[in-house]
Amino acid sequence: MKIFNTRTRAKEEFVPLRPGQVRMYACGPTVYNYFHIGNARMFVAFDTLRRYLEYAGYDVTFVQNFTDVDDKMIRRANEDGVTIGDVAERFIQAYKEDAALLGVRPATVHPRATEHIPEIIALVKTLVDKGHAYEADGDVYFDTRSFPSYGCLCGQNMDDLESGARVDIDERKRDPMDFALWKSQKPGEPAWDSPWGLGRPGWHIECSAMSMKYLGETFDIHAGGSDLIFPHHENELAQSESATGKPFARYWMHNGMLNIDSQKMSKSRGNFMMAHDILKETDPESVRLFLLSAHYRSPLNYSQDQLRQSGAALARLYAARARALFLLDHAPEDPADADGAVLSEIDAAKEQFTAAMDDDMNTADALAALFEMARIANVGMGGENAVSAGTIRRWLDEFAALSGVLGLVSKKAGDAVPEDIRAMLDARATARKAKQWQESDRLRAELKAKGYAVEDTPQGQKLIQL
Repeated sequence: MKIFNTRTRAKEEFVPLRPGQVRMYACGPTVYNYFHIGNARMFVAFDTLRRYLEYAGYDVTFVQNFTDVDDKMIRRANEDGVTIGDVAERFIQAYKEDAALLGVRPATVHPRATEHIPEIIALVKTLVDKGHAYEADGDVYFDTRSFPSYGCLCGQNMDDLESGARVDIDERKRDPMDFALWKSQKPGEPAWDSPWGLGRPGWHIECSAMSMKYLGETFDIHAGGSDLIFPHHENELAQSESATGKPFARYWMHNGMLNIDSQKMSKSRGNFMMAHDILKETDPESVRLFLLSAHYRSPLNYSQDQLRQSGAALARLYAARARALFLLDHAPEDPADADGAVLSEIDAAKEQFTAAMDDDMNTADALAALFEMARIANVGMGGENAVSAGTIRRWLDEFAALSGVLGLVSKKAGDAVPEDIRAMLDARATARKAKQWQESDRLRAELKAKGYAVEDTPQGQKLIQL
């Protein structure tokens, strides 16, 4: 498998630090609100990476944090007249519910910043003791000039970063690019005791402390959105490697941005879309398929038309599985003439899928392989190409495994068709058997109005979701 490493700006062969094990960290949400559809892309992308690594046989430890103390949290708590703990609990629960709808599995560990204050303070103290950080009136800043490689992740040198970045002017800083590791308490803010007085951690140090606690000082993959490369991940890398003297993350992965109707998503444009709202109106699995429809590093454009196309594509996958199950009910156990050819096609589609995923997790091409599997079910396993039950079971097993890597076609076969639709289909079969053609046509039209087409085949009715 090859992964594009942001730090080296090249695809590299993925070789984990420990054979057979992968330790990865992905930045989680700041839980002051629901997460937006751009966040959802990141969560789905790296959930898919985790799934594929597990499919490939790795034991994966996946850590995704919750940032539950920062300026936005404090502002939201003050606006709502509650504690930041109340805000955190509300939106952590909302994250879990919305992520589950998208098929994003819980991380191995979901650490919260407020539960790791001792580890954060210890890391800040190490940086101070090693001369990489300094205290100023109860605040502690990281000395960016003390880390010669600063800028290596985003690919810019210190002088260019300083001239181009928007930084807070603070005379207490040795350099404008220095950033806060610890912030002294301001009126009305939560605070913890520390060697520098009451205060709270800065954003960047939280992720370093939590990732190193659960994954070690050096781990395999650090992932996040490309908007986090600078300053968040750049600062994480600098402070972590300054503290330990060791490489921090061996591979840095970043997903591309998501646009709304070909425009950058922003509150000022009024096109800032929360996944929570989209999931109320759209099948979550269709949203997931849409988010995987482009390579994770490429820009992706969100529109209602794109969502509709994803819904139709998902329906084709479910229809292919339904056809395979239908054929299985009528297939002989004895070997059939077409078995060898179909098994070769299944193997080729599986190889196409793994080649795509091994090429820097190219989910767009992996989806193409999944639709090739669907073509095999729809064209290659029925009629003149009738195959044995064993071949159909092999197709079902491989289809389940590959679609499972992408987190798609996750509904059980019995759950894929609603009860009322199934009842109408049975009623139509009864009408046809009784030669009640007018009633049969009426039921077909009603099913179409509900989004289902019926195809009459020699083996019986075939239901296709439109």
